[in-house]
Amino acid sequence: MELNQQLLRQFEQEASNTRKMLEQVPQEHFDFKPHAKSMSLKALAAHIAELPGMFISQVILSDELDFNQQKYVPFAGITHQALMAYFEENYQKAVEALTQADPEELKKTWTMRKGEHVIFSMPRMVVIRSLSLHHFIHHRGQLSVYLRLLDVPVPGMYGPSADERIGG
Repeated sequence: MELNQQLLRQFEQEASNTRKMLEQVPQEHFDFKPHAKSMSLKALAAHIAELPGMFISQVILSDELDFNQQKYVPFAGITHQALMAYFEENYQKAVEALTQADPEELKKTWTMRKGEHVIFSMPRMVVIRSLSLHHFIHHRGQLSVYLRLLDVPVPGMYGPSADERIGG
């Protein structure tokens, strides 16, 4: 199996789990923060929803991300439906980019910078696994804590959660 197909399979598995988690985000608690230094529930969920477009499709379709050249536009939606549509849009961008990616291009270097300051340079496939998939999983874990604190049922990711019964 080609490298792009391997990455696509990993992404699809994690995206499926992430979708289940995002489906549980209650719109009425978008402003919830578990701590003053924490992101709001809406900001965290939106960041999770944007990651496939930001750090999979962009990594495949460009040679670098320069924060001085690209202005960040945060999610402006105000409904749960808009959040899910945002995730699906970014999911589709990532699937398309991974499907069409040349496996040899995935071995080439991609750079994240802020002007002259290089934050890192590494092969695209490493960026997709570390910055994309691991980052995705990390924030999804944070989201599960937010949901638990709000007493919202947390779906299982790699097996049943405490909110799900085994065997019906």
